[in-house]
Amino acid sequence: MRPTAELIYKQIIADLKKRIFEQEFPDMKLPDERTLSSTYNVSRSSIKRALNRMANDGIIFKKRGSGTFINPLYLKNESVFNYEESSNLGVTDNFKMNGKRSQIKVLSFEVERPSSELQRDLFLEPEDFVYKIVRLRLFEDKPFMIETGYIPIKIVPKLTEQIIKGSIFNYMQDKYKQSVTRSFLSVFAEPSTKEDQKLLLLKENEPTGIMEGVFFLDNGTPFEYSHMRFHYKYLKFNTFVSVSQ
Repeated sequence: MRPTAELIYKQIIADLKKRIFEQEFPDMKLPDERTLSSTYNVSRSSIKRALNRMANDGIIFKKRGSGTFINPLYLKNESVFNYEESSNLGVTDNFKMNGKRSQIKVLSFEVERPSSELQRDLFLEPEDFVYKIVRLRLFEDKPFMIETGYIPIKIVPKLTEQIIKGSIFNYMQDKYKQSVTRSFLSVFAEPSTKEDQKLLLLKENEPTGIMEGVFFLDNGTPFEYSHMRFHYKYLKFNTFVSVSQ
C-alpha cells in the first residue's frame, strides 16, 4: 500500500527534526526544496507542505532570497510534545525526547465508582464504574511524569494490566477502530507533593507542572479524564506567533 500524502509529509517532518537534532546541518541552513525533493523521492509540493508546517511551528524560518534556516531557539528549547507525528493524542506516541518514546511503569490499576466530578466530566451515571490507572512515565529510566487516568469500563470492558503497560489509545485504534483525536486540557503549576518528590526525584522546594483534562474519541465520546504531574523541567511548550500581513 502506498503511503498517503498526509503520512508522507509527516514522515518528512519527523525525519528532518531528527536530522536537525543530530546536527546534520551545522550551518543551520536546510537544503533547497529541489534537493529535499530528490533526497526523499517525493514531489516538491510534499516538501513545501512539510516546510510550511515546520515554519508555522517555529522550527525553521524562511529568509527571502537566502533560503530556509533552523530556528536556534527551537534547538535550545526542545519540547517533549510532538503531536503532529501520530494519528491519536496518546502520550506513548507523542511525548518524545531526542526522538525516543517514553517508558511505562504501572503503579496501580483499580476499579472504582466515579466521583461526582468524573460523572460530570465523562457524562457517567453513579453506577458506571471506571478504571483508575496510575502510571509513571520515564525517559531512559529518568522519571518525568505521573499519569492518573480514569476510563469508563463500559467503553473498554476488557482492559487488562498487560494492555496498560503499553498505549491504551493505540489499543483502542487496533481493537475498536476508534481514535482519540480531541482533548481539552488545562496547564498550570503547583507546589510538589511528597509523592511527586519521591517519584519524580524533585526537591522539596521544586514545583510540579500539571496537565489535566478530558480526551475524546473521534465520535465525540468522552474517553478519559487524565491528570498528569510533570517534573517541571519537562513541562515545556513551544509556540510560534505571527500576524497576517
